Amino acid sequence: MSQKHALIAGATGLIGNELLQSLIRGRHYQKISVLSRREIETSSKRVETIITTFPEFSDDTVPEGVTDVFCCLGTTMKKAGSKEAFREVDYSYPLKIAKIARAKGAQQYLLISAMGADAKSAIFYNQVKGEAEEAIIKLKFPAFHVFRPSLLMGDRDEQRTGEKIAQLMMGGISPLMVGFLEKYRPIEGKDVAAAMYRMAKKELNGRYVFESDKIQVLADYENDDL
Repeated sequence: MSQKHALIAGATGLIGNELLQSLIRGRHYQKISVLSRREIETSSKRVETIITTFPEFSDDTVPEGVTDVFCCLGTTMKKAGSKEAFREVDYSYPLKIAKIARAKGAQQYLLISAMGADAKSAIFYNQVKGEAEEAIIKLKFPAFHVFRPSLLMGDRDEQRTGEKIAQLMMGGISPLMVGFLEKYRPIEGKDVAAAMYRMAKKELNGRYVFESDKIQVLADYENDDL
């Protein structure tokens, strides 16, 4: 079997950190490269940190031999401060990584998008997420996996007061959300990461989109296998 080399963007975020830990615990990847503004603390010798800021990102930033790219980048309008800054993080950076990695032979791209992503949406957030998906499709990765989680549950390094309130409210009614409402249930960041890892290991060709309820199913299967 050829050597598997993962590249993670956004490894210090809620999903990205959980994903990194999953990849370290697993044995599918012989090498794990992480794009980060600071050194990633880990005892794993398979992990290398590539110190970078995305405005400085260039062809040389993506190492040779990357087979699978996991993009967990994302921000909020409040944190970004403007529509232009938001688009840069959620559209420009994921696309730039994709272009460089594809040119260097990467075979899989796994993207964290959002529920409601649609390039034609009247909602700016959803529109940008949908535009990112469509732009990356055009790069023709042999495998492109899009994950559209609902409200994310879990502890973040950064404080998001509005999201915390929503988590508390939705957490209480989540068990009542069945049938067509199931896809709107909040989901743990670690479960999204588990679903990403499960699909990456399958090494399927084609384009796949997973809404939140399907992500949960994939995560349950992955966790059962552990």
